[in-house]
Parts: sequence; structure tokens; C-alpha cells
Amino acid sequence: MNKPALPGKRLAGLFCALLFSLVLASSALAQNLPSYKLSYVLTTHHTPLMVAAVKGEEFKSFGTYLRPLIPREKYELVSGGKAIAVIDLVLAKSGSETSTMFAQKQVDLAMASMTAIMAGIDKGTHMHIVAPLQTEGMALVAPKDAPFSTWDTFLAHVKAAKMPVKVGYHSPTSAPKILLERALKQAGVAVTENPNDFAAKVLLADLKETSNMLPALATRQVDAIVGPSPFPEVAVSKGAGKIVFDQRDMPPKGFWHDFPCCVVVASDDLIKTNNPVVKALVGLTLKTNAWSNANRGEVAKITADWIGISPDAAKASSLVFLPQFTQGWMRWAGVYLELLDGMGNFKGSLKGKKLDEVKPLLFDFSFAGQPKK
Repeated sequence: MNKPALPGKRLAGLFCALLFSLVLASSALAQNLPSYKLSYVLTTHHTPLMVAAVKGEEFKSFGTYLRPLIPREKYELVSGGKAIAVIDLVLAKSGSETSTMFAQKQVDLAMASMTAIMAGIDKGTHMHIVAPLQTEGMALVAPKDAPFSTWDTFLAHVKAAKMPVKVGYHSPTSAPKILLERALKQAGVAVTENPNDFAAKVLLADLKETSNMLPALATRQVDAIVGPSPFPEVAVSKGAGKIVFDQRDMPPKGFWHDFPCCVVVASDDLIKTNNPVVKALVGLTLKTNAWSNANRGEVAKITADWIGISPDAAKASSLVFLPQFTQGWMRWAGVYLELLDGMGNFKGSLKGKKLDEVKPLLFDFSFAGQPKK
């Protein structure tokens, strides 16, 4: 004869049944919504996405927020009190890979380096920059016992070396790599990516993705790495290296201050077919950017947990998140365009162009607004 279930067991069973029903209801709701893929990279440059995902309904006052379906993987985008889309997060290795995914129509939205997106648009990929993310947060890192610890001593070491000094980067169109190459050439240093070119003073080595940078540094596959936060800060916190210089401090003095890196990007198809989704995501991102600037301690904890680094390393990132496009930011976009073109990176629609000639090709200001002073 079966024994009657204990009250506690009955309650537990009812709770499980209710939870299961809620999951089914949520899944059913999600199935009736359009679904879009948003790619990002595990870097503190993409902190606003992580913050918005973790804070969720706490950002309800923003008018738009993310409701988790599967934490870190799938979210409902809620705007004006109702869910308007399902957002699937896709982890990319670099901005270059993100650009390729747009070209192959594997993603609809992304956070990625502006230089990588420019390179993709030049090749004919149908996407537009719809919002800014942040400025600065890039550095050159070397082993702790490296015989250089500043730009000047690094430059002296490079010029005196009998063999090319090998510097690793994570993506050929990444901002850290492009800025370092330009600064070295301005200093009269011959740079190459050909390992057989022994006449050059610096050999730039493609490490393919951010996760390879610290292992390459630790095993002395390279003499230094150049990359975005949090990798320089993590190298220091783990005792694997030292920050030789922040790229904002490269010469000429003051020239590299406040340079932007990452942006929010949307495919042209999404902009045309579901404009409200882009508008909602941009609005949430810009408000999260402002919130992140004002709550750095909590932001550091969120990103440290998400990426898997120490809170101190996350907090040490010298990032400034942007709540809007500015004219200063746009001037830097023009500098990037000229840098990439001058280095032979453009072969298509951006080749030989100035920013004013190609703004409509690169940007859609209808979501974040026109650049302000």
C-alpha cells in the first residue's frame, strides 16, 4: 500500500511543477518572438553587454532591459514593457572574426573593434556602426624581466636588437595592432609580418585570438604582446608580465588620448526589417555605458565573474564608456580610416576616401543620434 506523500514533499513537487510550467511558458513566448544573434568578445571593452545581461530587470527604468532565458546565452529583449525579440549571445574570438560572421550572415548584431568593422565594410559586408562603446584600454605587455619598461626604452631595445623583436597581436584588423604599427613607423622603425624579413626591427605576429596572447607571452613565443583590456591587467595580476606602456601614452604626446576602439554594429538586413530591435538595444547600451562609468566597483565584479579574471584586474582597466557619439570620437574615426588606408588595408569602397565621403557607408546615426560636441 502506497504511503501518502509528506507535506514537504508535496510542496516541493508543486514548486517543481510550477517552475517547469514557467520555463515552458517562457519558452513558448520566446518561440513567438523574432530571434537574433549578437556576437561579442571576452574583453572588458564589451563590459556593457555583460552588465546589462547580469543586471536584467534592475535596468527596467531604462525603458529597455534583458530578461534571461538561459544566463549568458539567451535573453529576451524587453522594451516598453513587452518582449520584442530573443537575443542569442555568440562568443567571437576577435573583431575580424565578427566581421566575417556578418559577411556570412551568421550574426545580426555585434560589439567589435571599429577598425575590424571598417575593414569588413570596405570588403562589401552589409553592416553599419550604430553606437559607440568605449575609448582607450590597450597596452603593450612584456615578460617581467624584459629589458624595457617604457616606450623610450622599448624603442631603444628594438633599434639595438640584432634580430626583429617579435610582438604578438590577436587580430590583423585590431586597433592595438594598427596603432602600434603606426607609432613605430612614425618613429622610423621598420615593421614586418614576414618572419623571413630580418631587415625589419619589429616582427608582428598574428596569434589568431585573445585567448592565445598570455600563453604566447608566458612561453616566450613572443617578446611582447599588444592587446585590449583585460589582458594586460591579467598578465600583471598573474605575475606573467608587466605593462610596458599604455597605448594612449605613445608619442607624439597627447595624440593618442581618448582614442576609441569598440562599437555596436547591426546588419543592414536587421536595420531594414526590425528597426525597433536595433533602437532598443542601442538605447540599452548607451544607458548602460553611462551607468558603468558611475559604478566602476560593481562593474568590475560583474565583468571579473563573467570573463573569469580577478576583480582587481577588471577594475584596473582604463576604459571610458560612451553614452553618445561625439565630434571628438568622429575625428578619431577619421584618423583610423586614414591609418588603415595608408597601411594598405583597404582595397574596396573605402580605399582613398576621407571620412566625410563615406560616413553614410560606415554609420547609421538614426539610433544613437548625431555626434555632439
